[in-house]
Amino acid sequence: MEHPLEPFWRGIIAYRLLTLVTVAGVTVYGLGSGYTSPVGALGVIAVMGVWTAVTSWGYLGGLPGTPDRRGRLAAADLAVCVAVMATTPWLVHPAYLDAGGPGMGSIWTSGAVLACAVAGGIRGGVAAAVVVSVTLGLTKRRFGLLELGDTELLVLAGLTVGFASHVLDRTAARLRRLTAEQAADDERERLTRAVHDGVLQVLAHVKRRGSELGGGAAELGLLAGEQETALRALLTGGTGTADACGRRDLAAVLRGLGSERVTVSAPGHPVELDAGVATEVEAAVRAALANVAVHAGPAARAWVLLEELPDALEISVRDDGPGIPDGRLAQAEAEGRLGVARSLRGRVEQLAGTLTLDTGPELGTEWVIRLPKEDTWTRSG
Repeated sequence: MEHPLEPFWRGIIAYRLLTLVTVAGVTVYGLGSGYTSPVGALGVIAVMGVWTAVTSWGYLGGLPGTPDRRGRLAAADLAVCVAVMATTPWLVHPAYLDAGGPGMGSIWTSGAVLACAVAGGIRGGVAAAVVVSVTLGLTKRRFGLLELGDTELLVLAGLTVGFASHVLDRTAARLRRLTAEQAADDERERLTRAVHDGVLQVLAHVKRRGSELGGGAAELGLLAGEQETALRALLTGGTGTADACGRRDLAAVLRGLGSERVTVSAPGHPVELDAGVATEVEAAVRAALANVAVHAGPAARAWVLLEELPDALEISVRDDGPGIPDGRLAQAEAEGRLGVARSLRGRVEQLAGTLTLDTGPELGTEWVIRLPKEDTWTRSG
C-alpha cells in the first residue's frame, strides 16, 4: 500500500466529471428564465470545465517523481468553488432560487469538500464543508430547509471521507512498518545462518580457552564473551533498526549493549525516538561503557537503566569501579583527551538534554542523561 489514498483521488475525479455534466445540463435547461445573464452563466460553466481538467490532472498525482502537492491543490479547489458560488447573486434570478433552483456551482462544489477530506482528514473535510455551507447561505441570501439539507450532507461527507482516509493512511503506515520489520527479521535470520558456524563459534572458543589459561588470556576471553553476547543479541533479538517512519526503539537499542559485565534494564514496551536521536543516545551510552572498560578495570560491572518520567527520558550508566578522582576530567581536557567532553556532553547538549555525574571511591561512577519530553520521542501504545 505505497499510495493508499489513490482510489479516493480517482473517485473524486470521477465524481467531479459527473457533477460537472449534471450542473452544465441543469444550467442550460434553465437559461431561458433562471439567469439574469445567460452568457455569464455559460462562462462560469466553462471556467468550471477548465478547472475540472486542472484538478483531474493534479489529483492523479501529476508527473512521476514530482512532489505530492494535492493538499495545496485541494485548498485552491475550495477557493475556486467559493469564487464560483459567489457569482450567484449576479447571475441567478432571485425568483429562480425561491422556486428551489440551484445556485452557481451547485453539487459540483462538493468535490472540493471531498478533496479536502482526503488531503486533511476529518479536520480538513469538516472545515471545507463549513466554508462551502456558509458561502451557500451568503450567496443565496437565504437558509431554509433546502440549504439545511445541503449543509448536513456536506458535513456528513466531510466527516465520513475524512475519517476513512485517516484510518486508511494509518493502516498503510502500520503495514509498511510491519513489512520493514519482517524484512529486518529475514535479514537477521540469513545473517544468523551465515555467522553461527563461523564467528560465534570462534568467539565461544576464545572465551573458553581464555578462562582455562587465566592471566592476560582470561581478560581476552572475557572480551570475546562480551562480543559473542552482543553479536547474538544483534542477530536474534535485534537492536532497534529504524522503521519505515524513521523511528527506533531505544529500549531494544540499549538491550543490544548488554553483556556478561553490562546489565541493561529497560521498559518492556517500545520507547520510540527519532532514529537520529536514538543513534546519538546509543553513541553516548557506548562512550560511557567504553570509559568503564578502560578506567574501571576488567572486573568492573556496569548497569544501564532506561526510565520514562512524566516530563523526561532518563538513561543512567553506573559502574562499581573506583570512581573518577577529583580534577581528572579537567586534566584530561587540558591534555587534549576530550573523549568524555565530546562523546558524552557534546552529544547530550546537541539533543537539548542534560548530563550529570556522580562519582566517588565508594560510589563508582554514574552518568545520567536526561532528555526533555518532546516530539522527538514518544512511548508506543
